[in-house]
Amino acid sequence: MHDILNLITHHGYAVVALAVFLEAVGVPVPAALAMFAAGVAGATHKLSLSVALPVAIVAMMLGDIPLFLLGRRTGWRLLGYLCRISANPESCILRSAESFYKRGRLTLVFAKFLPGINTMAAPLAGSMNMKPGQFLRFDLLGVSLYVVGYGVAGFIFSGFAEAIARQFRLVGLGAEYALLAAAIGYIGYYAWRYWKQRAYSVVPRVPVEEVARQLAVNPGRVLLVDVRSHGYYDSGTVRIQGSVRLEPNKLKEAFHELPTDKDIYLYCT
Repeated sequence: MHDILNLITHHGYAVVALAVFLEAVGVPVPAALAMFAAGVAGATHKLSLSVALPVAIVAMMLGDIPLFLLGRRTGWRLLGYLCRISANPESCILRSAESFYKRGRLTLVFAKFLPGINTMAAPLAGSMNMKPGQFLRFDLLGVSLYVVGYGVAGFIFSGFAEAIARQFRLVGLGAEYALLAAAIGYIGYYAWRYWKQRAYSVVPRVPVEEVARQLAVNPGRVLLVDVRSHGYYDSGTVRIQGSVRLEPNKLKEAFHELPTDKDIYLYCT
């Protein structure tokens, strides 16, 4: 906290804007901590919160808007790219889509507070063809709550934060070792998650040509199931002839409806 506070004190609003912008576009930068530190700096009159908060809101919106536009243009390809750093990319996309499925537009309001969904919300809204005006309204509300919330928290708890920073300076090398141990533990946790989820990387996949051949040889034996996200499924959506539709967020409930005497192939986005 002390180092971040010094950085903000010396470089001011540029550091705050850069931190929130980088987090918005998917770079793992602790923007919440930067906003909290900005609040502390505002309480000690080292910068003006009336300037820092609007600057941060604009910077974060400038990160979200391109992702929204790219999501509209590329669909879920961008989401797949953003999820590559996840232990399980497919579940990364599914969790984000499920949040939109359950809460709709309101996901944008609280998405910034949820690790794993914060960066995904804007491109996911774009991929689901949310209207630009609607996206801007809900995203602006969510960004404002995030920025103002952490900034005001830093302002209110500035005395407590400075006391912690003083204790870290007194402890010195011991505090650095503690932070290093925490960082190693953090990396180890994600390595463990990756190892635990490795089985999902071998989900069997079948080439389109093979499915087409099976349909030509024995069509009565094959069942195609469309499990595309609801954002891609509307009245104008084209489906493979003969396939059936299952909502991906309700697969468990629909399992009992599937026949047991056919080869079942699922296709998604």
